[in-house]
Amino acid sequence: MREFIIGKNDAGQRLDRFLAKAIPLLPASLAQKYLRLKRIKVNGARAARDLRLSEGDAVQCYVNDEFFAAPDRNNVYLTIASPRLSIVYEDENIALLDKPAGQLCHAGDGDTGVTLVDHFLAYLYQKREWRPREESAFTPALCNRIDRNTGGIVIAAKNAEALRILNEKIRDRELTKRYLCVCLGRPEPPKGRIECVLRKDEREGRMRVYHRAVPDGRSAVTLYDTLETRGELSLVEAELLTGRTHQIRASFADLGHPLLGDGKYGSGETNRRYGEKAQLLCSYRLRFDFPTDAGTLSYLRGKEFAVESVPFREKYFPPCTKQTKTGAK
Repeated sequence: MREFIIGKNDAGQRLDRFLAKAIPLLPASLAQKYLRLKRIKVNGARAARDLRLSEGDAVQCYVNDEFFAAPDRNNVYLTIASPRLSIVYEDENIALLDKPAGQLCHAGDGDTGVTLVDHFLAYLYQKREWRPREESAFTPALCNRIDRNTGGIVIAAKNAEALRILNEKIRDRELTKRYLCVCLGRPEPPKGRIECVLRKDEREGRMRVYHRAVPDGRSAVTLYDTLETRGELSLVEAELLTGRTHQIRASFADLGHPLLGDGKYGSGETNRRYGEKAQLLCSYRLRFDFPTDAGTLSYLRGKEFAVESVPFREKYFPPCTKQTKTGAK
């Protein structure tokens, strides 16, 4: 329990406004709940949030200690009253999260917004599956990340052993990830393999594609299958055999079929015409292959998961009564 004695500079304030300053990590909705449950009192009695405080009043707060820490990047989860997560699958060890396009997985330098991992930590904290003051040596974490403007499945580990195993399996390519995207034109052949070398252009912040060995270049291999074509757009499934930065986006642009909405590798004129401001790309299917021992996660071997819906697929390629795999108009 923490107690605050109101001084003359805080006198006259509403209780809820005082709490917002005194305990900035405590969400307003949670503070209201604690007032209702009498976990926050004034002079030992229940109080309304609009109570005007007087000098000498004692505000007693029966609130978890972590809420009294100084706000920083590591405790943003405490400020989230209602975590927003779309969960594809969850068990005692992992969760598969459907990240919406536009949301960051983790905060980078200078980023102040709430990220996917912040919502995941808030979710576990509120379920009491994770108690940070008791488990200071481990924090639940995301095992992979996808670009801000790419949506789809992100794997999250709830405990240290799951994190260790999944990091190993991802490194050894024992998971199959398939992406769905919308590109301009119809790739020829409609099904194939893209092999190239990617090297990052630090000045422009983009990947350059080469078809020969270059210094600092890394090989990239992508399998693709054109599922449907309507007009000038094609719906394509891609599987990464390597995991390079912007691999799908750069590879398809080099083929002459950039992703719709891609401002870095695509066509600005076409993107504006369709009103798309971010690449239409989604990591929509995941299979745990696990050809080698997976320890406590062996039960996942052979299991495959998919997101329930992909917004851009429903927008540009809604189901119709007559369609063929490729070439449908």
